Amino acid sequence: MIPIPIRVSAAKSTLAVILQIAAVLFVIGIAAHAARAQQAGPQPAQAASNAQGEEILLTPYLWTPWMTTSIHPYRPDLHGQTDTIDTYQLLSHLTWVPFMGTAEYRNGPFGVFVDFLHAPLKAGVNTRDLAFGGATSGFTMNEGTALVLLRPLADPMQQLDLGVGARAWGFNGDVVLNQERLPSFTATKGDSWVDPILALRYRHALGDGFSATFYGDVGGFGAGAKIDWQAVATLDYASTPKTDIHLGFRALNFDYSAEKAKFNVHMYGPLLAATFHLGPY
Repeated sequence: MIPIPIRVSAAKSTLAVILQIAAVLFVIGIAAHAARAQQAGPQPAQAASNAQGEEILLTPYLWTPWMTTSIHPYRPDLHGQTDTIDTYQLLSHLTWVPFMGTAEYRNGPFGVFVDFLHAPLKAGVNTRDLAFGGATSGFTMNEGTALVLLRPLADPMQQLDLGVGARAWGFNGDVVLNQERLPSFTATKGDSWVDPILALRYRHALGDGFSATFYGDVGGFGAGAKIDWQAVATLDYASTPKTDIHLGFRALNFDYSAEKAKFNVHMYGPLLAATFHLGPY
């Protein structure tokens, strides 16, 4: 693994900001919960369901993105390079079935949300048979996001969630050089880091079982990546009382400085998902 320098001052300042925001969100949630408890008369059905029991939401999804990667070496004699891989190329380089899914635990206005993405890839490398008889490169990407959510707004027409948490990135790669004039050789390299994340999610009912959901988060702040952000927009349909279907678009991006180069990675493409509701308990 490439050693990652620990930036203590940036990490401390970022942690202080996260703790302050988490405290504000907690106070807002307590105030909103107290205000709803003091209201006279019957509560809206959706708001009442949010306050009753616990619920688990499981969402497997299929995301087929394009990927644009820019690499800028720190050495001035080396030129940067930008490549775009379309969905077909990305799928053709998969070495195993990728995993994509989210899980969310809700209890009234509070929740915990996790998202995980695992993609194993492989491609051939042209060595011109000068010293090695061709090569293959393997590459695995892991991304995981964990958020604590607060829902200060919930009624039959709309829901608003505010979140604070972290996103972890892990990249592992290897290059296998096949024997020709020189014996076979394998090189392994990787990197990993964690970014603090602030998030917002808003859902609005459209009627007849349809709704629209908008999600966005931003993080990094120099603690891991310089900037780490995501945006998701979906059209949702409640096919059954316990199942929702989602069709939309997702963009996931980061700007990260490694040991020898700076990386800008942008992934964007259509998203298809289904949410299964377990509970309330």
